[in-house]
Amino acid sequence: MARNFPHPIPASWYAVAVSGDLAIGEVVSRDYFGRQLAVFRGEDGKPAVLDAHCPHLGAHLAHGGTVVGSRIRCPFHAWEFEGATGVCAHVPYAKRIPAAAHVGAYPTVEKNGFVFAWYHPQDAPPSFELPDLREAGSEDWSTPDRYEWEVRTQIQEMGENGVDSAHFQFVHGALNVPTAEVESDGPSRRNYQPVNLKTPRGEVDGGIESQVYGMGFAITRFTGICETLELACSTPIDKESVHVRYAFTQPRVDGADPVGGVAAAIIRDIVKQMNEDIPIWENKKFCERPILCDGDGPIPEYRRWCKQFYADAP
Repeated sequence: MARNFPHPIPASWYAVAVSGDLAIGEVVSRDYFGRQLAVFRGEDGKPAVLDAHCPHLGAHLAHGGTVVGSRIRCPFHAWEFEGATGVCAHVPYAKRIPAAAHVGAYPTVEKNGFVFAWYHPQDAPPSFELPDLREAGSEDWSTPDRYEWEVRTQIQEMGENGVDSAHFQFVHGALNVPTAEVESDGPSRRNYQPVNLKTPRGEVDGGIESQVYGMGFAITRFTGICETLELACSTPIDKESVHVRYAFTQPRVDGADPVGGVAAAIIRDIVKQMNEDIPIWENKKFCERPILCDGDGPIPEYRRWCKQFYADAP
């Protein structure tokens, strides 16, 4: 059933793999952006993302393809394609490589424990960069605690949730409708929400600060009782489904990962909220002209911000 989702897949950086899940010489198949992709790590350690089908006779490069240096070799006739450009660099039985022999290649970076590919519907180059986080991979921070979902919705619908102030009380059981400071800077958005926490030792001032980079990567820092960093990666599978990855890390205690207690409770509550949102996302439709009230949060402003990532937006 059509649910009135009018948006194409937005241009942005998107996670296509967890770094530790992609070994040197490994090739994996991924379905993202409404396309089939071959994701591999070259013998030089660099990841690459290509359209999956060989332009020669259509073999799938991720099903039987092998890594040779920085290239991937087709399993059908051994044509080799450069990971960085997608250009065919070698045909073992040909005297001359056809000029049109190439596959689509995606700009690729590896940061913060993920492999990211740049998607743009018209193949324009990246328009912004992703940050390097000091906590990612630091010996002072815990091993990432990871969670994944596939959600039948559009990526803008999920992002809008973060500025929908009222739903935190009525979906997630917050004691009241929270207030937040929101500011935008081109492809980045910052949202800060002060939190007053009640503990056995009295009240503790804390906060939730989110920094979003494009439509696919968000960083959230929770401060107060137990400092927590959440990395959220949302990658469109197609126009109406999204692959979501969460990774949580917290300061180590005496050199060891925290176990149980408040540290685990914070992560458990965030995951619970995600699971509470999914049934609503998967069954709602997009209201292009919603009837809003003064307590709903900056939803119109968020939608205006999103327009920059749609290549054909007016």
